[in-house]
Amino acid sequence: MVPKYQKEIANDVVFNLEYNSEREHLIIPEYGRHLQKLILQATTLEDRIERNKAARYIIQVMGNLNPHLRDVPDFQHKLWDQIFIMSDFKLDVDSPYPIPSREVLQLKPDALKYPQNFPKYRFYGNNIKYMIDVANKWEEGEMKSALVKVIANHMKKSYLSWNKDTVKDDVIFEHLVELSDGKINLTQSTEELVATTDLIRTNKRVSNKILPISVQKPKISKNVKSNNPIHKKQNRKPL
Repeated sequence: MVPKYQKEIANDVVFNLEYNSEREHLIIPEYGRHLQKLILQATTLEDRIERNKAARYIIQVMGNLNPHLRDVPDFQHKLWDQIFIMSDFKLDVDSPYPIPSREVLQLKPDALKYPQNFPKYRFYGNNIKYMIDVANKWEEGEMKSALVKVIANHMKKSYLSWNKDTVKDDVIFEHLVELSDGKINLTQSTEELVATTDLIRTNKRVSNKILPISVQKPKISKNVKSNNPIHKKQNRKPL
């Protein structure tokens, strides 16, 4: 005889609830708690053949989450690595790929050595300093003179793009002497740089602050009548 159903006491049900704070930590939350429980259950199997079967089954379930990558060799390698990680490296099965270790997983990459440059004139940028260093290594001649002129014009353009003000060529030449450690001196030269107005106009065009006349949107007048006027009886309801 089937025993009669006994109604559970509400206090007992609440007392036996399992809260997330009491559960084990999810190592890879994307797969959910049920899959992690399957992996932990597979680690408790004593028969190695059964553990291998369970591991392959779990790999298939994990692959079903991304069916378009399920048969890709690199993705299969990733799944096998993840199943060992989610088992806290306690799963002892035959893997077709090298088994990762906890030490390798916890390795931290080497810190990158960022260049610690603190230029005096930051609005010129570091590239200007590199260009000046290259110009210092060149032999005197037309090529070096042309490069120095390009550098000076670019310095003037950068100065105007950040300071939004006029600047004399003498100021740029003095900065060039300072940045080149006195090796490039144009203070006594009669060379003239590009005009300030032309450089400001170039900066505005590059930053899309102004548009040419041909790109401006045409204005639509509200007083223009349509060529297809609506007939008086067009919207009239049928009788």
